[in-house]
This record gives sequence, C-alpha cells and structure tokens, in this order.
Amino acid sequence: MAVLRRSLVRTALFALLYAAAVYAGRRTAMVADGVSLVWPAAGVAVVWFCAHRAAPTRHLDMLLLAVILGVGNWRTGATPAVGVVAGLVGVIQVVIFRWALRRWRPNLWGAGGSDGLRSPRDLWALAGAGLACSVGANVASLLGRWLVTGSMPVALSVMSLARHMASILIFGAVGICVGAALTARQRPRPRPVPAWRKAEIAGILTVSIVGQVAAFAYEHRMPLSFALLGFTVLVGTRLRTPWVLLHNLVISLVAIQYTLQGSGPFAQVSEISRRAVIVQLFCILVTLVGLSLSLGRDERRELLTALAEEKAELERQRRQAAHHADLLTAIIDSMADGLAVIGPDRRVALHNPAVVQLLGSASGWQGLCHLDGTPFDLPALAGEEVAGVDLLVRNPGVPEGRVVRVTATSLPHPDGTRSAVVLFHDVTAERRHRDELTNFAGVVAHDLLNPLASIEGWTTAAQDALDDVPAHPGVDQGLAYLTRLLRASGRMRGLIDGLLAYATAREAAVAPARVELGEVVADICLARTDAAVAAGKPEPVFDIGKLPAVQADPILVRQLLDNLIGNAVKYTAPGVVPALRITATAPSFSPLSPAPGMVTVHIADNGIGIPDGQHSAIFDNFHRAHAGGGYLGTGLGLAICKRIVERHGGRIAATDNPGGGSCFTFTLPAALPATAPAQVLSRAR
Repeated sequence: MAVLRRSLVRTALFALLYAAAVYAGRRTAMVADGVSLVWPAAGVAVVWFCAHRAAPTRHLDMLLLAVILGVGNWRTGATPAVGVVAGLVGVIQVVIFRWALRRWRPNLWGAGGSDGLRSPRDLWALAGAGLACSVGANVASLLGRWLVTGSMPVALSVMSLARHMASILIFGAVGICVGAALTARQRPRPRPVPAWRKAEIAGILTVSIVGQVAAFAYEHRMPLSFALLGFTVLVGTRLRTPWVLLHNLVISLVAIQYTLQGSGPFAQVSEISRRAVIVQLFCILVTLVGLSLSLGRDERRELLTALAEEKAELERQRRQAAHHADLLTAIIDSMADGLAVIGPDRRVALHNPAVVQLLGSASGWQGLCHLDGTPFDLPALAGEEVAGVDLLVRNPGVPEGRVVRVTATSLPHPDGTRSAVVLFHDVTAERRHRDELTNFAGVVAHDLLNPLASIEGWTTAAQDALDDVPAHPGVDQGLAYLTRLLRASGRMRGLIDGLLAYATAREAAVAPARVELGEVVADICLARTDAAVAAGKPEPVFDIGKLPAVQADPILVRQLLDNLIGNAVKYTAPGVVPALRITATAPSFSPLSPAPGMVTVHIADNGIGIPDGQHSAIFDNFHRAHAGGGYLGTGLGLAICKRIVERHGGRIAATDNPGGGSCFTFTLPAALPATAPAQVLSRAR
C-alpha cells in the first residue's frame, strides 16, 4: 500500500506538471488553428513515463496523459475530435520513445538502467528515440486529422515534428541526468571547486547568455544568433554537463521568448510556420552542439581516468610480480637441494647454486648413472615422471662420488616440446649410514646366531643324554627345563630372523621385474598345505581368483604374500578349518582411477579378526594384536608387509571381513603394458 500511495502522489505531481506544460505550449499558438510555437509537454511526457516505467500506476498515467492532452487542446481552440486524436497521439509518442530508448541504450535511466548521459552515443540514442517517436506521432496525427477533418496539414506537421523533437531532446536530457543523479546508490563526494574555476563558469555563462540576449534584442534584426554558436562551443568544451543543460534551457527560452514578441533575427521571417521551424532547429542545434562537446569531454576524461587507473594497477602488479620473482629466486638460491630446469634441447635453462655443489657443474646431470653403472636418461623430457630415483654422480667436479635422489616432472610447452623440472637431493650420507646399519645388523645377527646355535645344540645333546637315564623326578624336571630353553631359543631365533627381514625390506634395493601373482600365490598356498599336513593340522582351503601380473621385486613380493597368507592361516580359532579367498582387481591406467596403473589384491580369511581400534596399529613395529591368545609372533610381520608395499609405491590396509575374520588389501604396480614399457617402471621406482 505504501508503494501504491507514493506512486499515486508522483502520478498526481506529474499530471499537474504536464497540464501546466500543455497550457504553456498552447499559449504560444501563432496560427489560427491553434498550432503552438513550442511544445514542452512532449519532453515532460517522456520524462514522466521514464520515471514511472515500472510503477503500479503506469496505466493510470497513460489515461491521464490522454485526457489532459485532449482536454487541453479542446479548451484552447481545437475541436473535440481533434482533441481526442491529440490525446491518442500523445500516448503513441511516449510508447515509441520508451521502446526505442530501451532497445538502443538500455543502460540509461528510464530505459531499464540507472546511468545518466555519459557519452555522445547516449546523446545520439536520445536524439534517435526523440526523432522516431516524433515521426511516429506526426504520422498518427496526420492520419487522425484526415479521418476527423478530411485534411492533412503537412506544413503544420513539419513544424510539429521540429517542436516535439526539440522539446524531447532538451527536457529528456535534463530528465535523464536528474533522474540518474537522484536514484544513484552512491553519489560521488563533490570535489572543492577552486575560486578561479567558479569565476570561469560564471564568466562563460554570463557572456554566452548576455550575447544571446543582445543578438535577439538587436533592432536591425541581423542574423547574428548563429554566429553566437561559438559561445555554445565554448560552454560545451569548458563546462560540465549540468551547466551545459542549464545553458541550453536558458538560450532556448531566450530565443523562443524574443521570437514570440516579434523581436530577434527569426522574427523577420514572415511565414509563421517557417519561423517556428527555424526557432526549433536553432534550439536543437544549440542542444546537440553543447551536449556532444560536453559528453565527449566527459567520456575522454573517464577513459583517461580508467587508463590511468589501469596503468597504476599494471605498475602495481609489475612491482608485485618483480617482488615475487625476487623472493622466489632468493628461496630457490637458498635451497640445500639442487633445482634445475632442463629445456627440450637438453640444456640447463635454469639452476640454483646447489646444483653446481651437488653435481660439480650445471651440466653435470648428463653424467648421472644408476647405482649399477648403467647410464641414466631423463624420461621427463618424454612426458614421464621420475619419483625418487637414486643415482650416482661421478665426474671431475665430484671426484669422491656422490649419490643423489632425483625427482623430475615434465613441463609441456604449447609447441608440443617438453622441459623438465628436476630436483636433486643428496643422499650420500643417508646411504652410507644405511649401509653401516645394514652391515652392523648383519654382524650382530651373525654373532647372536652363533651362540644361539651353540645353546640349541648343547640343549638338544643334554636332552638326548637324559633320555637314557632311568625315570626320576629330577630327570623329568630337567627335561622340562631343557624344553623351555629350546622354546625360548626358538623365539629368539625368530626375533633375529624377523629383524633381518625387516632390515632387508627397509633397506634393500628394489629390482622391479614382471611377477606372475597367480604362480607365486599358488606356490605359497601349496607350501602352507604341506606344512599343515606335516603338523597334523586341518588343511587350509584356498579360493584363488584370477591374479594379474605386477611389476615388483620378486623376492619382496613373495615375502609379502607369505607373511599375509601365513598370518591368515595361523590366526584361526581352534577347531576351525582356515579358509582364504585371494582376489585382485585389474589395473586401470585412467588418470581418474583411484589407483591408476596399480593392481589391488584382497586376502580375506575366516580367522579371529582384528580387535576394534587396532586396524592401523597392527602395521606398527612390534605391535601384537593378540599377545595373550597363545599365538606366537614377533610383531614385525605386518610392519615388513607395509614397508614392502610402500617401497613399491602402494598402500596396504586391514578391514573386517563381512563373513567373519579379516581382509587385507594392498596395491602393487601393474605389469608393464606392451605400448608403454617405461611408464609403470618409473612409477614403481
């Protein structure tokens, strides 16, 4: 209701203003049939309907416009029929204007947007819409007059076209600029105007207006007004658009007022219709010249401002990019690891100082070779990735030799060529330390196994000696002690073997080759079956699915599968026949696959399962999920499995088997495709 009430108030105010404009226009009638010299009502009408484009009272506005225009014409000398035609013509005029302006410049206020006149293109759109609606209104007026009076006053129609065009151009420009300023969400804060600028504005307006008044009041009626267009040019080039609009209104009023009083250069034209057309053309010319110059200057100012802002933004971005480049260079140069960019021509395009320190020279990468001495070629230049490959550096710059771990990423170029971003990490000390630890573990294990073998041998000999002694409580107790000693030594031997196996899985070099999982699993299952028969235990039941080939170290893969299958058989409840299902998922080489280029293996059993909360902990060193359940073990088996899988770039996890028991899942690199023999190999490394 509040919106409707405000709309009704605005409708009433516009209706009063429009009625006053109709009355003022009809008061300037200069010919017998009541055709006026000026018609401000046309400009007021288009502003009215631009302001009420989407108002709820827009249909009432149409009705009021037609009634006011028709009654105004009828009450000032026109016949009732001509008044009806005039009312309909007024509605047609505003409809055409709104349609044309919305089609040509929808960004303007009143046409769907909120902008004022900002460029000469906006002015030409306003002039075009004014011309289109004036022509349409005059055609409709001629047809209407011909229907009701039988005559078609073409000369008066030309005069009407000129006065409608001038009114719409002058008042429409003022209305669009004022409406845009009133509806602007954020009005710019006015800048302080210097005193000299205020004096210039006042001086230019005063000189122009006084000159125009003097030209029209000149008694000899010489055509000096067109010479005074120079003042309009001065106003348009030096003053802002609001001052130009004010200047256009004042000059138009001066020209019309003096012409109505029979004074000025246009009053000497004897034919009234021509005099009216000339006055309107003068007003149109003053408006177009002043506004086109002013709007062109405003547009240039906005473009220069935008250009300056864009230039400042580009300069800021340039400084920021230079700062980032300097920062990146400083970071790269301070890296302990070597970083190099190798171009398609196999030359080093960029490197940091660490490359020279590690390789002996910037081009030392060409002297890299594998640990076995075979030359190394950088596959990243062919589009392949290199992840963590240990290479040997031997060149005159590094006479003592060095081992570096190389990671390379391919960098494609738009022309189809490739560069490579290579990272070098010195692992010489790590490998030396690892070798020392491995040797130490071997020596310790060997030194521990020797006395352990002696303990086991002498214990067995003592048992054999006591077997021939007659039964005696002391002898029986001694045999029991010796049996416990053998079990303890067996556990110690298993612990030492597990430590050696873990060290091997952790430190030994991986030698990938094609491994048929089906053959390895079948061999391990057969060995487990034979062991169960020999021990007098139930034979395990194996359900083996189709298993694809993998690209992995054969020894480590056998150790991995033997541990997992052995655990599945061992951790079975008493009286339950072990049942295992071993399946695999075929590899997918799609980048969208969760594990592209990897074979996923599942080993499900019907054992005692894994306690809640320990599905991840069971892969830790020396962790035993069933320490008190009578199941022997060192807690290193699954840690060894995890190490083997991770060294091949895979993942391992344990879950509960829906049918009871556990399910172990791990991934290994798929066997090499025939079309890409190096793709998975680089991934496996």
